[in-house]
Amino acid sequence: MTSTGEAPRPVTPARSASKLSDVGIVVIAKNEGERLRRALASCQRDVDAVVYADSASTDDSVAYAGSLGVEVVVLDVSERPPNQPRGRNAGFRALREAYPDLRYVFFMDGDCELVDGFLEAARAELERDPKLAGVCGRRVEQLPDASVYNFLIDTEWNTPVGAAEEFGGDVLLRVDALAATEGYNESMISGEDLELSYRLRRAGWGIRRIAREMTRHDVALHRFGAWWKRHARGGYAYAHGAALHLPGKHAPHVRKCVGMLFWGLFLPVTALAFVPFTGGWSALAFLAYAVLWHKIKRWRVSLGDPAKRAGVYARYIVIGKFAEALGILQCGFGLLSKRGFRYVEYKDYQRQA
Repeated sequence: MTSTGEAPRPVTPARSASKLSDVGIVVIAKNEGERLRRALASCQRDVDAVVYADSASTDDSVAYAGSLGVEVVVLDVSERPPNQPRGRNAGFRALREAYPDLRYVFFMDGDCELVDGFLEAARAELERDPKLAGVCGRRVEQLPDASVYNFLIDTEWNTPVGAAEEFGGDVLLRVDALAATEGYNESMISGEDLELSYRLRRAGWGIRRIAREMTRHDVALHRFGAWWKRHARGGYAYAHGAALHLPGKHAPHVRKCVGMLFWGLFLPVTALAFVPFTGGWSALAFLAYAVLWHKIKRWRVSLGDPAKRAGVYARYIVIGKFAEALGILQCGFGLLSKRGFRYVEYKDYQRQA
């Protein structure tokens, strides 16, 4: 079942009594191939209400999803480029149109597989606490040792459980809470999940991360350039999210952006600029990066990471400060020039003709 554009076609599918009847799933992807096949199979195992939102794939993603009986929404790219928040919103609208009595919706990226049992656990958490808008768990990398970049991403997702300020791309949300906030912000190229988290918390909702494996991810990242681009996109997303809510007193990620600019731009530029006037002594400021490395390593060790792996993670995070600062500058240029924003692809396999 496929619809072109973002207007869903109403259907009333039959449901399996053995699956969760009040939970639906929206999967978003572009050119994920076999990853999408595994993603949809894992979703259909747990629920019948599944919608796939496609961002102009050039592979057989749309045809394959339709062959499974999944409701498919293909984003209209004739007037504006596709991005993740557009896909999430279009999928959510189609899901509510096809299954109007759903109470919860799980969003998942098409390069992930849903872990059996997570939806039941997350749904139970939302049932217990009516003040919660969303519940997430642990996203893990399928092959964390396939490359140092896979390892870095897997470590990045290993965050503390309990009350959380934000969730990522995979999350179970209360339908009423999401509808009341008017969904994801479609002007963002990424980081729309962080921005939505902020608006939900400002509206009085809570977010919780539970000690359950949620999804298994297949990032397949093997090049420094791809990792650098992903990190720069992170800085871009933080800056855009902050800019959307400035000059508000509680605008999100302002301190993070200041820190990224300090480490990735202000400190190195200032240290080098003053070298002629200080006889080279200003270059000693670069020793601050060793302090930052040690601080990050100690933090990861406190979370249970082995010291050697924590040191590798800390080294790349320090390097990533320069990429993040570049992303912030790109965002600032986009805002000032009003040139708009374009989604940044960093995965090699997504670039199909």
